[in-house]
Amino acid sequence: MKRILIGLFVAAVLAAGGWFGFNLYAKHRATAEIEAAFEQIRAGGGKASHGRIGFDVMSRTLTIEDINLEPAQQDLAHVKIAKVVAVGGRQADDARFSADSIDVSGVEVAFMYTEKARLKANYKIPQITARDFSGPTRPANAPLSGSIIDMYRFMLAQYATVSASSIVAPTVAVHVDAGTGNAGSGDFAYSGLAVQNVDRGKVETAKTDRITYSLDVSQPGKPAKMTGELSGLAAYDFDATAVTAALDPLGSSDDGFHRVYRRISANSYAVAMAQGVRVQIDNIAIDDIAIRPSKFRMADIMALMPADGSIPTPAQSRNMIEKVADLFEGLQIGKAEIGKQTVETPQGTAKLNAVKYDQDRIAVEGLDMPSPQGQFRMERFALKSFSAANLMRWAGSLSNPGQAPSPDQMLGLFRVLAGAEIKGVVSPFKNTRQFVTIDTISLDWGQLIGSIPSKANLVVKMVTPTDPTSPSQRALVIAGVDKLAIDLDLGAAWTESSGAFALAPATIDLGNLARAQARLALANVPRTVFTADPVQAMSQAGQIEAGAIELTLRDSGVVDLIVAQFSRIQNVSRDAARSAIVEMIRAQGEKMAASNLDAKAAADSLADFVATSGQTLTIKLTPLGKVPLVQLMDVLNSEPVVALAQFRIEASTGL
Repeated sequence: MKRILIGLFVAAVLAAGGWFGFNLYAKHRATAEIEAAFEQIRAGGGKASHGRIGFDVMSRTLTIEDINLEPAQQDLAHVKIAKVVAVGGRQADDARFSADSIDVSGVEVAFMYTEKARLKANYKIPQITARDFSGPTRPANAPLSGSIIDMYRFMLAQYATVSASSIVAPTVAVHVDAGTGNAGSGDFAYSGLAVQNVDRGKVETAKTDRITYSLDVSQPGKPAKMTGELSGLAAYDFDATAVTAALDPLGSSDDGFHRVYRRISANSYAVAMAQGVRVQIDNIAIDDIAIRPSKFRMADIMALMPADGSIPTPAQSRNMIEKVADLFEGLQIGKAEIGKQTVETPQGTAKLNAVKYDQDRIAVEGLDMPSPQGQFRMERFALKSFSAANLMRWAGSLSNPGQAPSPDQMLGLFRVLAGAEIKGVVSPFKNTRQFVTIDTISLDWGQLIGSIPSKANLVVKMVTPTDPTSPSQRALVIAGVDKLAIDLDLGAAWTESSGAFALAPATIDLGNLARAQARLALANVPRTVFTADPVQAMSQAGQIEAGAIELTLRDSGVVDLIVAQFSRIQNVSRDAARSAIVEMIRAQGEKMAASNLDAKAAADSLADFVATSGQTLTIKLTPLGKVPLVQLMDVLNSEPVVALAQFRIEASTGL
């Protein structure tokens, strides 16, 4: 028994010695690995130090205290960490390290950017916790340049080597210093930052409960602050692959779109600015954000900025605009929506229900805002087939100092959009208590030839008060017409295969006055007539021939209005005025009878139309042969009767 006890004692001593020896060996190895990583920074000319290192074999817990990293490049981040505790640490191989959890406390990061302007940022993060972490044992070499693009690329490259089930930072404080006398300095505070399922450059979700900030937006002699709060910011399904390719300094040939975020959203955003202006946004959502690496080239734009901070020359500005246009071509958004917005100003409160973007259509909905004449309301305003890239290029084409834009440059706006629409407008009419109401104004165009649309359609449905101060509307006011109901539908299209141009439909309904409808056809219209060059257009217009013309006019009060006006001018009764007008029309028809019996028949139909209110007048003009349009217009100005003789005229009236 005694020998057994002695054997057990010896075994225990040997085990204890082995245990402590192994523990010391493990600690030594961990220390050696950490020193090797720190030496890598020192070898690059930077400074790297740490305090006590502890390692517990039983729990595989590694502790490092007082970490201080100062890279050789001034523009890189300086990092201080009070303590790092990694629990359940292990190494699958010499290149990677894993841990069940990593707790980092007392993090301070100082960053200075001096590439184009001087900017300092200091981050303070009291606590960061990562679960199921896996990453490289040694960091990659930092970029030698201080370029902000290189820094982003470096961080994304590091990020693509890390995985974790979660990373949480309860609070983050950031102070930004733009330098004395420069606007932009301020403080940001993040709370509840949480990232879930990080996997080598991909993130399932990243959320923060709240971001608050206070910024100095002072101008010379005008001190001012701007404060804001963003709550519930979240990003889903982030993939850094395409971003990394886009930041490659050698460029990327990848011309396909790759999704970067499935969705970015926020619950609310509030901003308070100078002069009592406050903005409140209820929600924001952006879906399916993708980029095309070959076009999304932030480095190209940064390289064009003058290094000394001076104002770019016109040539530099145009080049920059072109690069920004390329950037927009490299960005794709499935849809986006900014929810209810409220803007409070000393002049009043403006409200907007939503701003929506879907593919290539932008819409503003539910606008209600004050104006000097009264409250302005609009149900919807939309731009169709909007292209931000084309807008930038069009704006760039106009930026020639001292040189007025050419007609072709101005018409380039047609390439930016394919139409616009306004609905549900109620707007004060001048300084009266009356309102202009717009049910719909819709304008569409397409089939561009150069900058000229060869197809267009305009729809207008609105009611406007008559203006007593306008000489052209005085007769309406005197007749007691206090408002005009306008219903316009105008369409025009050219067909290249046949060379035919048709104006149809062309309808205008002035509710309480008349309804007019026209159909116009032109033949042999060449493609070359669609040009911004008036000389070329006129030279090609000689080929155009007039086609059939049909006019229909439905009287809803316009005849009585004309009769009443004539009655006042001649100081006769309305019946006498009507009879006088009818006789004048018939007399004019008799004069035309000698040269054109059709013209006399048309004049008689017009007289019948005036004689009885509420009728419909229809006139059809059919060419008797080839009628060159330019010649017809010349003859109409000098001898309208001769011009009409080139057409067969059919006219009729009816109730």
